[in-house]
Amino acid sequence: MQTLQVDLGERTYPIYIGSGLMARADLLAAHIVGRQVAIVTNETVAPLYLQALKQSLAGYSVTEVILPDGEAFKNWETLQLIFDGLLGARHDRRTTVIALGGGVIGDMAGFAAACYQRGVNFIQVPTTLLSQVDSSVGGKTGINHPLGKNMVGAFYQPQAVLIDTQSLTTLPARELSAGLAEVIKYGLICDEPFLTWLEENMQALLSLDQQALTTAIERSCAAKARIVAADERENGVRATLNLGHTFGHAIETEQGYGVWLHGEAVAAGTAMALEMSHRLGWITEAERNRGIRLLIAANLPVVPPKDMTPEHFLQHMAVDKKVLDGQLRLVLLRDLGDALVTSEFAHEILHATLGADYVALVNQLEN
Repeated sequence: MQTLQVDLGERTYPIYIGSGLMARADLLAAHIVGRQVAIVTNETVAPLYLQALKQSLAGYSVTEVILPDGEAFKNWETLQLIFDGLLGARHDRRTTVIALGGGVIGDMAGFAAACYQRGVNFIQVPTTLLSQVDSSVGGKTGINHPLGKNMVGAFYQPQAVLIDTQSLTTLPARELSAGLAEVIKYGLICDEPFLTWLEENMQALLSLDQQALTTAIERSCAAKARIVAADERENGVRATLNLGHTFGHAIETEQGYGVWLHGEAVAAGTAMALEMSHRLGWITEAERNRGIRLLIAANLPVVPPKDMTPEHFLQHMAVDKKVLDGQLRLVLLRDLGDALVTSEFAHEILHATLGADYVALVNQLEN
């Protein structure tokens, strides 16, 4: 088992990474203060891991809250089901909420924990690669709004993150690739040598090689932990973690939540960020192509939906969380491994990026 720390003073917490960690009752007990526990999971994950986790919680009063599965249910109505479960079982302020599932479950359970009786403890047990390397770490919680993704939520840190790599053995290939979009992101924004490692190990990752997965998760979590410790509430460097997300969130909102997986939309958005960085003269054509080829190697889409026009993108990007004082800010690359958040770009370059022929570009890269 590997242990990392997210250094936030009195709210510092560990990230445990290893195989079979759901069976480690000692790891869970160290971060539970009372005798009440509520496990929040979904209809897909519950049959796979709920009983195993409950066995590690013997001696606690455990409430199960099983939600419908999917991004389409990341809303107020579904959030109320968590509160119904907590109140119905009379959970008090010493309860601990455990999020067992992917990013949707983690975001919703964390938001519920932040709100219930004005804040109770919670633990993240992420079961998808995307949630293990990204959403479970850093304390971002929330739900979607019809007009924008993740626009309602709170910064609320967990007591611990327990990453059991064995849970990835049941992950569908599409979900695995979606998680790799966030792994690749870390190489692009702050760890250029990691890109080389990913190029050399992509097939091992896609084959669910446990050693390769553990290395990728640890390196990704270490990068995010450093960034969150430096900028917990996204006032500066933490915003670089959103490479590709402004474009990607527009895709998710326009297409309907859940039509594209979050990682798939981020991958296409990252290709657009690479293209725009190249159009601004900050990265070379070869560097742009390297990033896009790595996304393709992970079996990710790098072409935005054919029915999305530049106007569709601009409409949704106007309500992005990085908009300040009416100015759209984007995460772009000055170099591979060096990201920035900027509003200093010509509108013409943004519009050209949104209307670029990505199909032709991909065909060129594949031939």
